[in-house]
Amino acid sequence: MTRMIFINLPVDDVARATAFYEAIGFTKNPAFSNQQASAMDWSDAIKVMLLDKAFYATFTDKPIADSHATSAMLLCLSFDGRDAVDAIHRAAIDAGGREARPIADMGFMYGGAFEDPDGHTFETMFMEANAETIVAAQNATA
Repeated sequence: MTRMIFINLPVDDVARATAFYEAIGFTKNPAFSNQQASAMDWSDAIKVMLLDKAFYATFTDKPIADSHATSAMLLCLSFDGRDAVDAIHRAAIDAGGREARPIADMGFMYGGAFEDPDGHTFETMFMEANAETIVAAQNATA
């Protein structure tokens, strides 16, 4: 069986969150979606579950963080090129997200970060195929 990761995110409005994630390239899996949750596929192995906050609360005794005010994690999406990074940033802003960090060109790596309407931060990046060699060489001379 393929290993998968399911990222569960609390959201204020499942329909609004679903529309945002569809706008940035996720696919809704209707078999695992209802009014309380949307199962969103990024790939065969990476799934994001958008859970209504009341439903999310049934899985934990901890208070649900206000992702607009605090950060518990940063999620990073990788892309095959710079144009794809630019495209998802444009789509995120157009769909009601917020730029959390402008796109930066670091030579071997290119990316930035955006927030969804609920404040969850997604970093984006494209990394050159030889990035490990470049970083190792930089570290050796530092």
